[in-house]
Amino acid sequence: MALQENLDRFKKQQQVCQSTVIGIASTRKSAGPAAASSSSNGRTQASATKFSNDTERLQRINNIRKGPIGAQMKRVIDLLCQTRQAFTPEQINEACYVDMRANKDVFESLKKNPKVHFDGERFSYKSKHDLKDKSQLLYLIRKFPEGIPVIDMKDAYPTVMEDLQALKAAGQIWLLSNFDSQEDTAYPNDPRVPIKVDDDLKQLFRGIELPTDMVDVERELQKNGMKPATNTEKRKSAARIPGIPTKPKSKKKKKSQINPKVKLTNPHLLELLQKLP
Repeated sequence: MALQENLDRFKKQQQVCQSTVIGIASTRKSAGPAAASSSSNGRTQASATKFSNDTERLQRINNIRKGPIGAQMKRVIDLLCQTRQAFTPEQINEACYVDMRANKDVFESLKKNPKVHFDGERFSYKSKHDLKDKSQLLYLIRKFPEGIPVIDMKDAYPTVMEDLQALKAAGQIWLLSNFDSQEDTAYPNDPRVPIKVDDDLKQLFRGIELPTDMVDVERELQKNGMKPATNTEKRKSAARIPGIPTKPKSKKKKKSQINPKVKLTNPHLLELLQKLP
């Protein structure tokens, strides 16, 4: 209510100021009336533009503060996640226009949010794993030989996804996708980490019968969301198309040469012999 009253009061002041400027411009007498009129019109347009911008900003602030609690909380959490800094309620109000002092529901909800840490004075972002750089990221992954979901680490710090790809490229971790959830899981690629496979899993793996035909193998791969490296069916279909002649192999003609050990009885025919096919 207080913000709406200030907005209405501001609009009235805007109208009064514009009327005053127009009255001054109309009653002003000088040696150069045209120049004075042009100057006053310019000031009027500039004042109107400034007032318009301020009005839009106040309306935007009013819409944010009247919005749902969830939308206001998201603005605050996005601010904390992007900056990774601690903010007081007053600083949050200046940065994203969410007034938590006036809206107690937003204040209390943010205090209980698992992604937000409140030390009694300031709010800050709280990720599931407290990581700062790539070395700490690798140390965490090596603590989970059975794998750790990437979604649990993706908000640890701003460049965590780039560091995951760098560790994968260096051969220090594996990133494998889950076909059910399509989420990646990070596994350590460390020979010092003992990995034990249950006998039941070994027996299950060895008991799977693979198709003997490559066409069936490629179909099974596609069913599980993997793209085969070959296309046997297309290759077989192309081989069965009639009317396409096979390209014959070119035979190299053996060049006839004269044995140097043969005695020539007709040396004047040597030029003819060299031109023989």
